[in-house]
Formats: sequence, structure tokens, C-alpha cells
Amino acid sequence: MSDTLDILENITYDELNEGDTATFVRTLSEDELVLFAAVSGDANPVHLDPEYAAGSIFGERVAHGMWSGALISAALATVMPGPGTVYLEQSLSFKRPVKLNDTVTVKLTVSRKGPKNRVVFRCEVTNQNNQKVVTGEARVIAPTEKISVYRPPLPNITIEGHD
Repeated sequence: MSDTLDILENITYDELNEGDTATFVRTLSEDELVLFAAVSGDANPVHLDPEYAAGSIFGERVAHGMWSGALISAALATVMPGPGTVYLEQSLSFKRPVKLNDTVTVKLTVSRKGPKNRVVFRCEVTNQNNQKVVTGEARVIAPTEKISVYRPPLPNITIEGHD
């Protein structure tokens, strides 16, 4: 396929400027929630058991906080700076829960550039109501060489043994 969505192109250290922004959008589906629990091993019932979650402070099932963290990682790896980025550090502050079928937007903003191709990004994740769900800061080593690669294909995954 020659669709531009299948191409990942990075933004090199030299091309990044303070204040530059990029976004990454994802919707939390039932399958995604269950798959994240399976992959991470985090089977907290607030994520998986509707009856238990109904009695929690959230009143319903919510995403794992680190699901939003994983989306920040995906944004850094595929959007800005993109392929070739080395993730060094991440701080996260969880502001409100992400609920099933919420559509969240990760916004990355270049805060500052440092020596040795280090870049600090302000990270903000908001839901479809423009409410902040996660804020934080990421530190990366930005790529120095411009590359454009095809997005690697990911396997189709089916869930068995889940209602």
C-alpha cells in the first residue's frame, strides 16, 4: 500500500523547535482494555469486573493508567520525534479516569532541547470532552538521521475466554 498512513517519518533533533506540537488519537475499546490487562498482567478488577468497578470511586470500569502512558510512548515513537527515538524518562500525573469508549488525544509539545540530542516534551492527554486525563513530561534522545519507513504490520489479535 502506498497510503501515507503506512509511512513513519521522523523529525530529527535539528528539525525540532521549542513549541512544536504533535498529536496522537486513540479510542479505548473493550478489546483494547482486556488486551492491555492480558499483556501487562494487571488484572485489577476496577478495569475488568463491572460489578466490582460499580462500587469503586469511579462507579464504572476504567482504563489502566499506564494505557495512557503507553499512548504517549506510541506518539513519541511514531509521530514526534518518531522512528529512531530513544525513550529515557517519563513522569505522569493522572488527573481523571479514562472510561470505555473514551477517545483520547495525546499532545506532545517540545519544551526544550539539550545537549547530546536530548529533548524534553510536555505531554498532555485529554478526553473527547477536552478534559485532561494525564499530564507529564518525557525525555528522549531524538534521532539525528532522517528516516522514512513503512509502519510494521501488527498481527490481528482475537480474545478467547472473555465475556
